[in-house]
Amino acid sequence: MFWSALRLALSAIRRNIARSMLTVLGVVIGVAAVITMVNVGAGATRSVSDQIAGLGSNLLMVRPGQRMGPGGGGTRAPSFRADDVEAVSRLSGLSAVSGFETTGAVAVFGAENWSTTAVGASRPYFVARKLDLASGRIFSEAEEEAGRAVCILGQTVRKELYGEGDPVGTRLRVRQFSCEVIGLLEAKGQAAMGQDQDDVIILPLRTVQRRLTGSQDIGSIAIAVADEGSMDQVKAQLAELLRDRRRIGRSEDDDFNILDTRQIAEAATGATEVMTGLLAAVAAVSLVVGGIGIMNVMLVSVTERTREIGVRLAIGALEGDVLMQFLIEAVTLSVIGGLLGLALALIATAILAQVLHVPFIFDPVTNLMAFSISAAIGVIFGYFPARRAARLDPIDALRHE
Repeated sequence: MFWSALRLALSAIRRNIARSMLTVLGVVIGVAAVITMVNVGAGATRSVSDQIAGLGSNLLMVRPGQRMGPGGGGTRAPSFRADDVEAVSRLSGLSAVSGFETTGAVAVFGAENWSTTAVGASRPYFVARKLDLASGRIFSEAEEEAGRAVCILGQTVRKELYGEGDPVGTRLRVRQFSCEVIGLLEAKGQAAMGQDQDDVIILPLRTVQRRLTGSQDIGSIAIAVADEGSMDQVKAQLAELLRDRRRIGRSEDDDFNILDTRQIAEAATGATEVMTGLLAAVAAVSLVVGGIGIMNVMLVSVTERTREIGVRLAIGALEGDVLMQFLIEAVTLSVIGGLLGLALALIATAILAQVLHVPFIFDPVTNLMAFSISAAIGVIFGYFPARRAARLDPIDALRHE
């Protein structure tokens, strides 16, 4: 009986192929929209996680002020000093500690100029931030101690000033002084908060302090923890040390903040997951619209085929047989829409992944769930028309014009 009902359902769909395809279109759009939103959202979450992992899962960033971001940079809190960094480096469980200072600067090479960020740091900064060199070298201890005018470029600065050329060995001007380029960083890409990590020039800390900021202040401290499992313990020791050095009383709030990459990861991935869920929920509305379309077409089909239903009932067909026929017809429409929606979602996900520069993710579980929902919509929205067809009185149905 099932296969007989399936053949009848397919025959009815073929007889009204144009109307059936327009009905299926709503399900196709709904399934494709939901799957695409979820897959692109998963790709965006993966991209953010990868970017944060590039910072290092064991990185701590310490800044003056009570919070990170605008207004939290410590305008009222004192900056760190060289002896603060030295005291922090004596804590146990650390693999690298570097104070660093950032400032805006215009770099000039030949006829080209580019506004970028100059970072003054010590050698452990490259270890703490996991910065690798594409060519050249980092500055030596002697160059760092003497505050030599040597610098290492990020890929964005290289591209803007040198194109595809190798800058190592050349000299460029940073604000008012000439600087020898001794290294080129590997590309890091965009940070989780949107900053271009390659738009940077790294110089010895003393060079930046003497030639750019004119101050011995240190804006931030980058710390790499040797064992990721001891992050909380190290943070507690670090907070205690800094409170003591900055003479903060027991009843007073910290005038510094310590942020680790785990907090950044949780905040960033949590935001992308919420946005993905909201977009998927909005897209799911089109599935409901598609289901309503199926119900409408099935009701019209029942009206058009009333005499056919009456003949079937008159020659001995049971209510369950008629119910199954129309229910299978509705489910078939939904399944066809689901399959076409899956194919469309595959294409749309691939295109958006390229445009948005996120990984291409096509999760089988998510896709199967969306396909199952499309089939369930056929059952839910097809049941009422099928039940109405099954309960027709054979005599009234045969009299129907």
